[in-house]
Amino acid sequence: MQEQGPPLRADGDETLLTVRVTPKSSRDAVETVESDASGQLFLKVRVRALPDKGAANKAVCQLIAKWLGIPKSGVALHAGDTSRLKQIRIALPIGDVSRFL
Repeated sequence: MQEQGPPLRADGDETLLTVRVTPKSSRDAVETVESDASGQLFLKVRVRALPDKGAANKAVCQLIAKWLGIPKSGVALHAGDTSRLKQIRIALPIGDVSRFL
């Protein structure tokens, strides 16, 4: 298995972060960077919210913002609305986000 690169990608002045979400968890938590069978890296995130009407997506964005210490408005879902694997847009340069991994 060959890893495909970090779960971060620069997008202009912002950063795209790949996360794998576990909804209906017993706790909200940002965990570790892991890889899937194809070698794609992602950050594991757990949220208590249900995957219903975007509640889990909103909870993920709020949790990532809290983890990074930025306003909730600085984090948004970019791709993966109904998938466990999502891309999150963060209003910070990639260097600032990479320090948290």
